[in-house]
Amino acid sequence: MANVRLDLDPEQAVFLASAFPQYDRFNGTNYPVSGLRYDAAGTETAYWKVDSFGYGSGNITCDLLWQAENATSGVVRWEVAIAAITADTDSQDVTTKSFATVQTVDDTHLGTTGKRVMLATVTISNLDSIAASDLVWVKISRLGGHANDTMANDAWLLQARLTYSDT
Repeated sequence: MANVRLDLDPEQAVFLASAFPQYDRFNGTNYPVSGLRYDAAGTETAYWKVDSFGYGSGNITCDLLWQAENATSGVVRWEVAIAAITADTDSQDVTTKSFATVQTVDDTHLGTTGKRVMLATVTISNLDSIAASDLVWVKISRLGGHANDTMANDAWLLQARLTYSDT
């Protein structure tokens, strides 16, 4: 038994026509840092398309690596969902496919430094009947207007990581 990990980088994200995070990059002292800048005031969503190569069974873990624009306190509410289609089996129209029920996590900024990397983990148990080698869409949103989201600052998603079992 082994775990498979898929990295979702900001540069690979796609967006609908509105309510999406801004892709941004800033030059650090030694290297550039890129991310998706999710606004503090509303809900913004980014999407990725991946292959569920090697998926065996069980829940999917989604690690969200993020930083605050400048804040050193507060909570960010994230939500994640997937939609899976099995080629030659599912008769669903790909343009009208729905996402499985979202999973959420509230992650608290640990303080002291604004651009400190935080880790929020979401367990995806609403799997949309995923199978190995499915075409899978992943959506990641920040719910900036939610009562639990108290960080009055943009949250930069630096990377997301999906992990699942191959057995």
